[in-house]
Amino acid sequence: MRLAIVAVGRLKDGPERALYLTYAKRVDDAGRALALGPLSLAELAEGRASGTAQRRADEASRMLERAGDANVLVALDGGGKTLSSEAFARWLAERRDGGERSVAFLIGGPDGHGDDVLKKASLKLSLGPMTLPHGLARIILTEQLYRATTILAGHPYHRA
Repeated sequence: MRLAIVAVGRLKDGPERALYLTYAKRVDDAGRALALGPLSLAELAEGRASGTAQRRADEASRMLERAGDANVLVALDGGGKTLSSEAFARWLAERRDGGERSVAFLIGGPDGHGDDVLKKASLKLSLGPMTLPHGLARIILTEQLYRATTILAGHPYHRA
């Protein structure tokens, strides 16, 4: 099952991008035997509309377009559902075992997601109640994807 992250904003070269790339490679390496991955990343420019609602709508339209044929959409949203690492791993395995071809994780811009993304997402996922910088949210999500692969593989990386 292919995995994708579609995010508004770009990670600059430096430690954040390096850490993201480290975990993305781990997801690809560990996920291969589990039929999870590869993980792709699409980075979109922030919307330029002057109004918040129009900016969110523009970003939502472009995110959904980049998500393409992903048949499962997950919107990262502060008001979404929180899952333990184990529950997240089970959720991924259930999608894979249920025959889903791809999952796209959508990370909105500073103003949040547009209504279209929230309506079309089959899961609204929260990484926790604290507000995170978008680059850090991307890293945490990617680490949790790697952790999920290790949980499913019985690898000792995850020690709960």
